[in-house]
Formats: sequence, C-alpha cells, structure tokens
Amino acid sequence: MSTQLAAHQRGFAGRVLAAVLTPGGAVYVLAAALLIATIQANPNFGDPGVIMLFLGRTAPIAIAAIGQYYVIVSGEFDLSMGAVIGTQVVLAGNLIGEDPDRIVPVTLLMLLVGAAVGFANGVLTTLLRVPSFIVTLGMMLALGGLVSYVTGGAATGNPVDEFREVGRGRFENVPVVEFLPYPLLILIVLAIAAVWLMRRPFGRNLLAVGDNPESAERSGSSLWWLKTRAFMLSSLAASVSGILLVGYAGVHPSVGDGYEFTAITAVVLGGVLLGGGRGWVLSAAVGAIALELLFTLLTVQEVESTWRDTVQGVIIIVAVAVAARGWQAGRRPRRSDTRTPSTRIPTPISTNQPSQGTNTGDN
Repeated sequence: MSTQLAAHQRGFAGRVLAAVLTPGGAVYVLAAALLIATIQANPNFGDPGVIMLFLGRTAPIAIAAIGQYYVIVSGEFDLSMGAVIGTQVVLAGNLIGEDPDRIVPVTLLMLLVGAAVGFANGVLTTLLRVPSFIVTLGMMLALGGLVSYVTGGAATGNPVDEFREVGRGRFENVPVVEFLPYPLLILIVLAIAAVWLMRRPFGRNLLAVGDNPESAERSGSSLWWLKTRAFMLSSLAASVSGILLVGYAGVHPSVGDGYEFTAITAVVLGGVLLGGGRGWVLSAAVGAIALELLFTLLTVQEVESTWRDTVQGVIIIVAVAVAARGWQAGRRPRRSDTRTPSTRIPTPISTNQPSQGTNTGDN
C-alpha cells in the first residue's frame, strides 16, 4: 500500500514539474520570483494592504488579457481593445452624468456596444476573410477617430460616484488581507468563468481551430461563429476593463491607449502560442500580473518609465520564441511508442471530446 502511495505521489510531483516546465506553467514561477524581488527592493510592498491595492489596480489589464486570450488562442489578433476601452469610458462619462438611475441602462448599453464591436470584428475576419490584424487595426482607428471627434481629445463628462465605486470600491475588514477591492473580485469571477468555458466544447473547439483550422472545419465546427464569439468575448472583456478604469483613471479618452499591446504582451508572457492552439487561460491573467510586477520592480529600482515600451517589445519577442519551442517540445512523440505509421489506428476527430494534453486552456 505504501509503495502504491509513494508511486502516486511521485506521479503527482512529476505532473506538477511537467506543468511548470511548460510555457504556461513557467509564468507562475516568474510571477512569484518578481513578487519576492519587489518585496526585497521595497519591503513595504509585502504589506497585505499594498498587495491588495496592486492586484486591484492590475485587475483591468488581467481581464483584458483573458479577453485577448480567446482571440489569440484561436489564431487571430484583436488590436481594437484599447479603442473599445476609450469608447466605453467616453460613453460612461457622457451618458451617466450625475443621474444614478442611468447606471444600469448605460452599463447594459456599454456591454452591447462591446459585443457589437466584437461581432463586427469576427464577421469581417471570418466571412469576408480579411486578416484580423487589418480588421481590428481599422476598428481601432475608426473608434479612436470617433472618440476624438466627439470629445475633442479632452475629458468630457463625469459619471456619478456610485458608478465609479465599481472600479475603486472595496470590502473592508477582511481577515489577513485587510480589504478586498471590487476589481479583484470581478477578476476572480471572470477567471473562474473562463476556466469553465475552456472546459466546455466551445473552449476545446477554439483550441482545435487555432491548432488546425482546416481539420476543425472538416470535423464540422462552425469556424465563423466560433471565432466571432472569441472576438465578442474579447470586446466584452475590454468593456469590463473600461468600466473599472473609470473608477480610478477618470474619463479621459486616452485611458485605453496601448491596452491592446499590454494585453498581448501579458498573453504571450503567459506562454500562449501566438499562432493559436496552445495556452492556458489562467496563465494569460497571471502573465498580466507578472508584467505589472516587473514594471513595479523597475519603478522601485528608479528605472525611467520611458523604458516601458522597450521592455514590452523585448518580452513579446522572447516570450513568443520560448513559447513556440516549449509547446513544440511538448508535442514530440514519446520514444517508447514503437508503432510504425502503418500500424496506427486512425482516430476520428471529435468536436466535443478532443484528446487531453498540455494545450488545453482550462488551467
């Protein structure tokens, strides 16, 4: 009995080690190392209240990274996230005003606008077969121009405090951590929902489409609707980030500038393969936390903020290269498999139950 238990423990430890050695697992180690380094550089950062403030401030970019994950893992890009955030901020500032009764209808309108933008991106990409890079770049420019025309490039409107409380409010007197920011709670809920969604046929098919679109289409998957939903989830995530950012970043139309690139950096830092088909959804969110920890550490070390874009560019290049090699290594056939190709039994493609492996997005 003890021998079997020891073997099981070794098996569990082996699985944990194998997960850590994947690009999606390594980001957890990176985030922990950056947290330790930041606390060593600034001991005050180790205070639970300070960490909660940091996580609350990081929640919008982590939510945006989760949304960007759906698109990237399907083999596409979404460069319109920052423009969607700016649009939502302007809508909140101009439509809610000082009337609390407008909070619910305007919030629903903001989510509807986000879903419509995602739907347009998806349809143009899939049915008209315009590359997603071009479609979302055009959407980014169109929304940005519209916002600049409406606002004149300056902050307009000031939503009521009850609405802004969503982004800056918190539950007080929480044991151990002192308080719990509302944005962090929203991030946790959306992360749980994302894990559940990636365990469903939608998530498994999304990974299959990103890995091999031709095979997925031959198996009966509706490519256009699958990818369109991914774009809609991305724009909805950007809309939620915009709602939260109104709480502490204000209603200036430039609030979302650069968010699309920060989200992409977080996703690839989380080990998601930029070509699609490989990656874990939670690792994308942890990638956002690791990225913000890195920027915090650079700030503590008094590195000029102008280096931020350079750091993001280097991270994208290195992370994409490492992720590609890491996932390719994970797909190499085992040496113990001595069957010749002629003796293999073909396995039919299933749209509901694809084979399990390190590429699943439910971790």
